[in-house]
Amino acid sequence: MCRKSKFAQHLLEEGHTFGPLESIMDVVQYARKGKMMDALERFHIYELTQRSTQINDKLTVQNNPIFDVLVRHPQLRGNC
Repeated sequence: MCRKSKFAQHLLEEGHTFGPLESIMDVVQYARKGKMMDALERFHIYELTQRSTQINDKLTVQNNPIFDVLVRHPQLRGNC
């Protein structure tokens, strides 16, 4: 079977149920559209990649020394 959707593949492999977005996902953090939201999104994807728990293509995540420090020392994050 050809599976093109990493999300669908993850649901099938892990036995997760599918339903309304509000029921199956949690909000990690709120932010207004713009550069701050983009940076927060990149950080959260980076962090999950470092933990090997994200389902996106890992090759799209670039090394980031600042994110490395924040992943290793969560107490430095403040609200992020």
